Amino acid sequence: MDLRNASPLSVPRASTAPALLRGAMTPRAWHGFWAGLAVALLAALVGRRNATRLDAPWRAAAGRRRALLLALVAGCAALATWLLVPENIADAPPAQIAQDALFALLFAWIAAGCITAVMGWRSLQRGDPHGLSARDLDRQTPLDPAARTAIVMPICNEDIATVFGGLRATIESLQAAPDAALFDVFILSDSHRAGLPEAELAAWRELRAALGEAGERVHYRWRRRRTKRKAGNVMDFCRRWGRAYRYMVVLDADSVMSGEALSGLLRMMEAHPRAGILQTAPRAGGIDTLHARAQAFTGRVTGRLFCAGLAYWQLGESHYWGHNAILRVEPFMRHCALAKLPGRGGLAGEILSHDFVEAALMRRAGYEVWLVGDLDGSYEQQPPHLADELQRDRRWCQGNLQNARLIAEPGFAGVHRAMFLTGALSYLASPLWLAFVLLGALPWLADASATAAPSGAALALWTATLAMLFLPRLLGVLLVLQEGEQRAYGGAWRLAGSAALEAVLSALQAPVRMVAHSLFVLGALTGLKLQWTSPSREAQDIGWRDACARFGVAGALMAGLFAWLLAGRPTQAWRIAPLALPLLLAVPLSVATSRARIGQALRRRGWLLTPEESQTPPVLRAAWHAGSMPPALPDAAQQPPVQAPRVSAVAALPMRRRPALALARRAMVAAGVGAAALTAAALPTGMGDSALTANHLELQRIVLMASSPAAAPRVLGPAPRLQRAKAALRPVPEPARAAAAATAAI
Repeated sequence: MDLRNASPLSVPRASTAPALLRGAMTPRAWHGFWAGLAVALLAALVGRRNATRLDAPWRAAAGRRRALLLALVAGCAALATWLLVPENIADAPPAQIAQDALFALLFAWIAAGCITAVMGWRSLQRGDPHGLSARDLDRQTPLDPAARTAIVMPICNEDIATVFGGLRATIESLQAAPDAALFDVFILSDSHRAGLPEAELAAWRELRAALGEAGERVHYRWRRRRTKRKAGNVMDFCRRWGRAYRYMVVLDADSVMSGEALSGLLRMMEAHPRAGILQTAPRAGGIDTLHARAQAFTGRVTGRLFCAGLAYWQLGESHYWGHNAILRVEPFMRHCALAKLPGRGGLAGEILSHDFVEAALMRRAGYEVWLVGDLDGSYEQQPPHLADELQRDRRWCQGNLQNARLIAEPGFAGVHRAMFLTGALSYLASPLWLAFVLLGALPWLADASATAAPSGAALALWTATLAMLFLPRLLGVLLVLQEGEQRAYGGAWRLAGSAALEAVLSALQAPVRMVAHSLFVLGALTGLKLQWTSPSREAQDIGWRDACARFGVAGALMAGLFAWLLAGRPTQAWRIAPLALPLLLAVPLSVATSRARIGQALRRRGWLLTPEESQTPPVLRAAWHAGSMPPALPDAAQQPPVQAPRVSAVAALPMRRRPALALARRAMVAAGVGAAALTAAALPTGMGDSALTANHLELQRIVLMASSPAAAPRVLGPAPRLQRAKAALRPVPEPARAAAAATAAI
């Protein structure tokens, strides 16, 4: 059958995928928070354990390390509370008590991240005798021929050149490994844009032809019913073909892995039969924008400390991040099916952040989950600009808040309950910071008393907070120098300068993240609908119009407040400058950091350089080369363009809708300016001459100058991935749109 212009609806399944070997994957209903808590209390009263006990040698070490972490965090919170609580606490106003409690909690949150990074620095220096390391890998012993492994890549409306280019580089690298015959590849498509499934089918056919004999093990599956997003796509694969494989490597659409890494994961699973999931630590690269390169740099220098720190105290009860990991298929099918969360609203329904929950279910079944941070050859991409990062954070926020409902679920290990809590706190921290700022700002705006000198307690907390924020960055740079790898980062001076540049960018973006995450939390708790879209897979400049639509309202409101303060008492306006200036600069900063030419210019000068750029591995070089060239479709006259030029959301719409959308965006900005003017007019003029008490004024400065805890994604609650849906194809005529709707209905 000629597949050149065929639709996935008309192509027989046998021509694109192997024969079915069906198996069951049935979810178990959740108990719910209160029912789960009651079951846990009853189990404790009768002396029965709900969780499967692991008699492993690392358990004792894990208990000591977690106790040390909790003790240090509790000690930091107690110290902050002791320094903050006034002697006459009974006479203190409620707002002051609330602000002191908030700061003690947030101070402990920052301390937890810093202590984890210090643990990771120590582990990377001295090694970990209880951890699972790739250095102990045996690559000589022949593997069991029955250890068949499926590489599955779920995709949905992705850029075809990027997806198939990275996958081709991965498969070609795998062919050089002695275990290549044990791997099959499955492309699992949920794409529904008109013409895109046909283009994917043509690209799959071209990939098979280019790979020769190895292409016979590359399969394509397109789902008619798109249920449960990525988790449902993986579950669909397991039900159809899971019984044919012992292991499964899950990739994202932007994932690239070397053959050595894939073979190493397989050998580690064979050597550790109680391991259910092995998660690698992907390294970022492939996008040249300033924002993406800064995130890749901090992930390479500082992020590896957090990764090693998590592995240090989690050990065999670690994270799973949903991609670039290997899973044991049989227990995954038996225990890791996901049921809907009961109830209504934004925190009910299908589980969005499925990976943390699947790790907890795998551990509940008695299997270990390991984070293998020293296995080279695992790569991914970062969002190209701040708007895409925030769109990714939006769905992560709702998913992590959902997972908090499972904290009391019977049978989960304590570490995974803590992961659910920290995952939620990684986003709840932003509205808590905002509440802390408002509690400090309102008395200042309402009280015209004179400003007192900063107290010793406030200065001590200010110094401690800054030290904990910057210590991980300093340790990351120090570790690179100790290992003698500074040349891969452009040299010692450029390494230090790049770290300083990244810190400045992070501080400027922190208030924007704080405001955005606060809105995301509000939306999730109120049940507002979430638009689930994939992040951009290639560099894309954000336009001034889009940046104004996303960040202009907050900037306009802050401009009005700052102007009012300057008119009332200019000498006091500096107190909100650390918060005001980043929000005022949000629009030009987001535009500038999305420019690929700025990132490329810095790279040519050795700034924000990473080893993946200075010493690019062959598999990455092949993936970037293949991803930059669109696949050759067999009939360009009848097929839609596979990689159309990336255009703005406005330009992708039909001409008759552009003026209305542009008018709506201008109206949003005008409404923000009007609201700021009304707010300034309604406030009494005497408020510009007010001040905070000494302690709370300095504590407010600490918050405003601090970097956001969410700046390091997937560390103590990733954050790490407002993004708009990008148009991958040109505007579709009305007949084609009707045909697409009919196809989606099937």
